[in-house]
Amino acid sequence: MNKFDQLQSDLKNSPPRTWLVTGVAGFIGSNLLEALLSLNQRVVGLDNFALGKAANLEDVRRSVGETRWQCFRFIEGDITSMDDCVTAVQGTDHVLHQAALGSVPRSIKHPELYNTNNTSGFVNILIAARDAGVKSFVYASSSSVYGDRPDLPKVEDKIGNPLSPYALTKRTNELYAELFARNYGFTCMGLRYFNVFGRRQDPNGAYAAVIPKWVNSLLNHEPCHINGDGETSRDFCYVANVVQANLIASVTDNADARNQVYNIAYGQRTTLTELYRAIRDGLSTLRPDLADLHTQEVSYGPFRQGDIRHSLADISKAQRLLGYAPTHSVQQGLAETLAWYASATSKL
Repeated sequence: MNKFDQLQSDLKNSPPRTWLVTGVAGFIGSNLLEALLSLNQRVVGLDNFALGKAANLEDVRRSVGETRWQCFRFIEGDITSMDDCVTAVQGTDHVLHQAALGSVPRSIKHPELYNTNNTSGFVNILIAARDAGVKSFVYASSSSVYGDRPDLPKVEDKIGNPLSPYALTKRTNELYAELFARNYGFTCMGLRYFNVFGRRQDPNGAYAAVIPKWVNSLLNHEPCHINGDGETSRDFCYVANVVQANLIASVTDNADARNQVYNIAYGQRTTLTELYRAIRDGLSTLRPDLADLHTQEVSYGPFRQGDIRHSLADISKAQRLLGYAPTHSVQQGLAETLAWYASATSKL
């Protein structure tokens, strides 16, 4: 039995803990909510619906059933409000901080929004959690902190200069967490997500992530576009792996594992052209009306400002200190993701 299997068994068979999930109506937040409720935990959720959707919460409700849903308390609020943060953390054991503005291009266009939400908002929830005496504080960082450093694979203690305001805010979060651990003895752990994907990821809008955006386009028989030559590569990580990392980091009993940052990924590179073809071919086999997709090619254009060329994570630190063991490869994650979107087009 691996670390995560043991944790799930322990949570199901012990008195429930109370978890705060910020950004709970978002893509990752709603997956964390679903996992925690399925493990018989109590959850408080905070979201302002700037990016999150009520439909995501309803989808979780259908998935877990009414009995477990009663263990969830939702607060419509904002991490930029200290009062909302203080209210949300009261009586909680663990904080999983996911609320933030994403998107490199959007941050370049609106740096002021990212400073307010991702930096000031982070400090607010950090202070509130510290003052409430929560047992652990796990937050979403990003592979973007590696910036212009070209080394592959990415190792936690070797970072470069940020290439966008978004990346800068995530690095600033890590520095604040380090200071809180040192000055206040407050346990903080950062998870550097690498290109997370999965069900409930929003395909709409100018700043949608590439996988849901392409899925949506192909389901609607629309052309897809790649920024660059298609050889840009990413370490795509299925959301179930991210859920695992959040939970095992929150309850780790390894003193050496606390107050650290970790790469959370699968540890495999996929080019954008390879990704497109996998999505196209996967959808064409799932739905008879999409059978002709296997011949549809993608178009190419200029590289996007602020993007890095290649990304690949070294996940050995998370494996060694946390017992992180990703359950889903890119291929396995795509299979589950495409099946969800193909059967849930009304949710797109």
